[in-house]
Amino acid sequence: MAGSHGGYTAEYMQRKPIKHCRDCGTAVTYRLPDDGDTRERAICPACGVIHYVNPLIVVGTVPYMGDRVLLCKRNIEPRFGMWTLPAGFMEMGETVAQGAARETDEEAGAQIEMGQFFSTMSVTRVGQVHVFYLAKLLSDQFSPGYETIEAKLFSEAEIPWDEIAFTTVRETLKRFFSDLRRGSWGFHDIDIA
Repeated sequence: MAGSHGGYTAEYMQRKPIKHCRDCGTAVTYRLPDDGDTRERAICPACGVIHYVNPLIVVGTVPYMGDRVLLCKRNIEPRFGMWTLPAGFMEMGETVAQGAARETDEEAGAQIEMGQFFSTMSVTRVGQVHVFYLAKLLSDQFSPGYETIEAKLFSEAEIPWDEIAFTTVRETLKRFFSDLRRGSWGFHDIDIA
């Protein structure tokens, strides 16, 4: 997964509270908006702008060739040296599928054919939603980017389960191999505590 993204501990990902209005710079106050909202928000007393803090979206793929899946060994923190699926934060101006394909190219340098939407995971403790697509590998040659030490294909028996970087990746891999054994792909909606 890219630079600063999914799987971080809650302590690491704690977002700093908004202190000043992004529009005019005035110190904000926290209160319920007058529009019937039920959550306290950072509201600018000068210009009235309401600032919302929403979950981040992590996008990635499960790149596979036959019964093997491509994993990337992380060259960045957190979880340096551990294995993950290629994924990272979605960027402005791209679709979910475009972001997943971009992350796969950036982290693994893999040639893929995007497949179906495979899993979504709500990771509420860190304010993230993780989305994975299946991606058929068109080649077993990879050209990893700077975030990846090594990109390698693994069968289910070869996966270093104790060295998987993130719970969302572990859960996605379990469902991938279960679907592979069953002979049909499902859609998986998972809540990560």
